[in-house]
Amino acid sequence: MKNILLAILLLVTSVASAQTKVGGVVVDEDDRPVAFANLLFKDSYEGTITDDNGHFYMESDGSHKTLVVSFIGYENVEIPLTAKVTYDMKVKLKEAAQQLDEIVLVGGKQPKKNNPAVEILKKIWAKKRENGLRKFKQYAFKKYEKVEFDLNTIDSALMKKKIFKGLEFVFDDLDTSRITGKTYLPIFLNETFSKVYGDNLLDEEKEDILGNKNSGFDNNQAIIAFVADLYQEYDIYDNYLKFFDKSFTSPLSRTGVDTYNYALRDSAFIDNKWCYNIVYYPRRKNELTFKGDFWVNDTTYAIKNINLEVTKSANINWVKEIYIEQDFEVVNDSVFLLKRDYMMSDFSFQKKEESRGMYGKRTTVFDDYVFDQEKPKEFYKQESNPYDPVVLNRDSTFWQNNRLETLNKDEKGIYQLLDTLKTVPKFKSYYNLVSILGSGYVEIDKWNMDIGSVYDVFGYNQAEGPRLRIGARSYFGENDLWRVEGYTAYGFTDQKFKHGVSGKILLDRKNRLIVSGGNRRDIEQLGVSLTATNDVLGRSIASSSLVTVGANNRLTNINLSKFNIEMEPITNVRFGIGGTFRTLSSALPDDFSLDYIDPDSPTGVSSEIRQFDFNALMIYTPGKRTIGYGVERKGMNDDYSTLLLSYTKGVDVVFDSDFSYSKLQFSYSQPWQIGGFGRLFSTLEMGKTFNTVPLGLLNVVPGNQTFFSNYGTFPNLDFYEFVTDTYVALHLQHNFNGRLFSRVPLLRKLNLREIIGLRGVWGDLSDENIALSMPATINTPLRAPSEKIYYEYSFGIGNIFKILRIDFNFRGNYLDAPDARPFSITGTFGFDF
Repeated sequence: MKNILLAILLLVTSVASAQTKVGGVVVDEDDRPVAFANLLFKDSYEGTITDDNGHFYMESDGSHKTLVVSFIGYENVEIPLTAKVTYDMKVKLKEAAQQLDEIVLVGGKQPKKNNPAVEILKKIWAKKRENGLRKFKQYAFKKYEKVEFDLNTIDSALMKKKIFKGLEFVFDDLDTSRITGKTYLPIFLNETFSKVYGDNLLDEEKEDILGNKNSGFDNNQAIIAFVADLYQEYDIYDNYLKFFDKSFTSPLSRTGVDTYNYALRDSAFIDNKWCYNIVYYPRRKNELTFKGDFWVNDTTYAIKNINLEVTKSANINWVKEIYIEQDFEVVNDSVFLLKRDYMMSDFSFQKKEESRGMYGKRTTVFDDYVFDQEKPKEFYKQESNPYDPVVLNRDSTFWQNNRLETLNKDEKGIYQLLDTLKTVPKFKSYYNLVSILGSGYVEIDKWNMDIGSVYDVFGYNQAEGPRLRIGARSYFGENDLWRVEGYTAYGFTDQKFKHGVSGKILLDRKNRLIVSGGNRRDIEQLGVSLTATNDVLGRSIASSSLVTVGANNRLTNINLSKFNIEMEPITNVRFGIGGTFRTLSSALPDDFSLDYIDPDSPTGVSSEIRQFDFNALMIYTPGKRTIGYGVERKGMNDDYSTLLLSYTKGVDVVFDSDFSYSKLQFSYSQPWQIGGFGRLFSTLEMGKTFNTVPLGLLNVVPGNQTFFSNYGTFPNLDFYEFVTDTYVALHLQHNFNGRLFSRVPLLRKLNLREIIGLRGVWGDLSDENIALSMPATINTPLRAPSEKIYYEYSFGIGNIFKILRIDFNFRGNYLDAPDARPFSITGTFGFDF
């Protein structure tokens, strides 16, 4: 959410060298737009097709005199181009008495059988694993990447807005997009030069970053994280391409014939290789698809050039356009290697043609391929430091020698522009506002400190009433080797101060050896997750829910101290050991009890638990990618699984603790991309507590008495409705991303998204544990779902007004329980693509 919010907020803050530019709209005789009409510069292989609304824009480095427009069922139109730039064209097509043969006509529904384009596509599928880097045992190449952000659709009205008063100089140099024809102003540029090594036999690859340069934002954590998360790697030969958390069907996919129309448009020599030109466009609207064309070699069936443009009807928010272009280099008769990869996204509030927005562009150039030079496996385990001061401070000579694509005039000016802007107070104010709302923290540079999070300032619960919280953390940069943070809070009903403080330090960067510790004294809602870790500064649901269902009065006073050692000797495999000491007692004794039988107490009953635990933890996250090397790294992807194994040993001889016990827990979370049918997220949790412990140390099946959807909880359960010492739980949630609603005519234009969920838990509770907590059962009956699996199911509608999701939750059984809730409605807000 924060990354998307950052992109939206950035929306408010030379003439190109092409020889021929055309743009406009194609309509029929009744002035209705013609979607996916075919446009081609005559006697060339440069063309495009119109979008859903009949609009087009195309430019070429060459000089062309005629534009040919065609669509099946209509007469071809040849339009003389009397000027190099021709905008606002209105091309009207007339119905044809008979089809002409001079130009291959593209448009309408294309057949799947006896279609030469589909036959070529089948040969691409057969050959795709034989092309490119896969043909060699080892490979190495140079890689240059630049990421750029631009304000677009700049006109005189925008320049005169008050927000730019005093900043008019930024508009001195504007450029024009070769993809859309819109004016734009570059505002951010990041360059990276690296060398990549790979071994197909060992299935290993590493990238050594040798230089990194960025235009003025190198110390801003919010912007850096957004840039890193925005563009991820993709392979056009894959069946599905993932952008902005959505999976788009690739035009080269084996399922493409059910998703796209294909037509063979042309054939020609490109780089002395005979290639076929195939045009493709979606069979249905509102699906996650592209339109465009590609050139493919006639013998290797390797792609020579491809462009992909997301259709405007695609069910994706805040992004008006996505355009991708890849060029492949002919190495020899049988090898085509990626030479240049270009991707442009147009972020905008609306998808209207004239709406303003922001371009995000990534250009990656590959060169100097070397093959079959074997390196030992240890070589791939040696990590370089992309944040080495030498890497970050390369001189101009380095960049002149290693830029595989030169900067244009406007790109060169970004560095000077940002240096100037940072001295303007008004710009600094805008910059700070974006940073605060994006990261949640107010940066105090002169103190090397962040104040926040601003989203946690106000809270409410029944024990504290209204609650105010203020926190701070040290922050010298995104790669800090140590961090200290803390907060204080005050409840106006209980009139008590709470606090939390923690510190951590990275002692060994190679093995990521981290030592941490801290203390927290606060009010917490225990039992909000089955597999919980004792995070010193963990934010509790107790202080974040203004409105709840039923009596949300089962709250706990907690005083937690923790010391922990963590290391990551193998990438994405973390081990941790440590100890925690905590005292637990009810925050509302008249409504909720943690009492247990204690023969050593004068009354025979104790109301407070004192407990020292030894903890051992292993977390495995295969496929997770991060940026930074500091004590707190940032994730770059969310498509990895998480396996967690935890062992807890309660020791009664340390700090006069009350109980000796053992607890073993395991969880496995996995996102699954189900082709074009959306995304399934699954979580399996298992655990068992050995020996006898009171209610405060048992595993509570996580209920949810708020009106907010919270994955991993059971929204129709109250807190402490089920308590276990042995449990198995499964959560399944599938988001179809509008796949079903897009086929319903009345719902298609709303871009709604359908979500279904199924969750269940089985658990047991020993008679000994029930007997130990007998005093607490006066107002907290102890019951486990041991008779049968407790389950719930839900149906949700997402993307309402682009920000709202509503879930309708149904309780499957145990309806005889007192005050059981058979049905509930929960929801959540968020800026999702």
